[in-house]
Amino acid sequence: MLTRRQAISAVPSAALLLCGVDPAKAAAIVAVRVWPAADYTRVTIESDVPLTTKQVFAADPPRLALDITGIDLNPELKELVAKVKSDDPFISGVRVGQNAPNVVRLVLDLKQHAKPQVFTLAPVAAYQHRLVVDLYPAVAIDPLDALIAGMKSDPLGDLIAEKNRKPPQATANKPSTIANPAPTTDRLIIIAIDAGHGGEDPGAIGPAGTKEKDVVLQMAQRLQSKINDQQINGSTMRAFLTRDGDYFVPLHQRVQKAQRVKADLFLSIHADAYFTPTARGASVFALSDKGASSSAAKWIADKENKADSVGGLNIKVKDVEVKRALLDMSTTAQIKDSLLLGHGMITEIGSMAKLHKGGVEQASFAVLKAPDIPSVLIETAFISHPEEEQKLRDPEYQDQLTSAILRGLAKYFAKNPPLARSRTT
Repeated sequence: MLTRRQAISAVPSAALLLCGVDPAKAAAIVAVRVWPAADYTRVTIESDVPLTTKQVFAADPPRLALDITGIDLNPELKELVAKVKSDDPFISGVRVGQNAPNVVRLVLDLKQHAKPQVFTLAPVAAYQHRLVVDLYPAVAIDPLDALIAGMKSDPLGDLIAEKNRKPPQATANKPSTIANPAPTTDRLIIIAIDAGHGGEDPGAIGPAGTKEKDVVLQMAQRLQSKINDQQINGSTMRAFLTRDGDYFVPLHQRVQKAQRVKADLFLSIHADAYFTPTARGASVFALSDKGASSSAAKWIADKENKADSVGGLNIKVKDVEVKRALLDMSTTAQIKDSLLLGHGMITEIGSMAKLHKGGVEQASFAVLKAPDIPSVLIETAFISHPEEEQKLRDPEYQDQLTSAILRGLAKYFAKNPPLARSRTT
């Protein structure tokens, strides 16, 4: 049996040796998964019964050691070593060994100093019990920095930074340091595009196995590319993705990211399933503070609002409830603007695709509750309908749909010029 010191220091090939512990006493490991992203990396161990852990974080060199009680070393845990890729932003390697009967020591060697969060999740949806390790950067990534970093070769990146970072009192009476600024400087339009679900949360799954999280990310990236090539009424547009890869982002963080980059609009892209495979057509939703506009709208909103429980939200984080409270401050003005945006969207989408209903529907979607940003949720099609599932996978259909969304944006700004909106820091 390996000693505690040996379990940490042994090379992976030696640490993965079985130690002769009776497997009948151990929990069954269903799956292990790794979700790398610049925002954070998540490691998930799924089991048939709850697991408990003790953790030790060492700073030099940075590594996280977990003693996991209730399991023995098995082939599923061995898979975790191979699932960490060389380009993972946080993890450089994984070592695992039997530390004691029914106790496995898992060591994550890190590439950078991190703030780990370790928590468990009760069974939900298709998942059994999950032990989750989230590795966040020691200094949190600023969405505004991410937006500017994506525009390094574009002088507008400097304009965004200048506009968003200096407090109003510091710039109110100070002349601009930019010589002969373009007339569109103060009219930069930032569109937040939110690809639904991601990571542990696959969203809806079509009859042929297509995952909602995959097709909506593809469409979000297509829309981002189209927006970044456009000007509307002389105003330059830039798009910001709330997630740019296959990882989970809690609902409140999607809203906060849009607020941090001072988005003019928020578009959440989805492709839901209904309890009957005959449902089809695209839909556009705005927020409602007076109940859902239909039973179907309420059903879909309730389903989308469960994304946090499926994706795996750490409810032990102290400020989660405060963040959730902020989502309940939506105003009548925001809903009015969102309906105007939605009407333009539904008209343009209806010109190239079948609609589920001809008008904008309303329900209490958590992701639409930014009080200061007009927000809509677009259900691009029902992935549960076999024909629509195939369309969602078709690059030509994705191109046509995102072009329709872009025309909807233009229609909205034609009647609601960006300069007419108050932009505060």
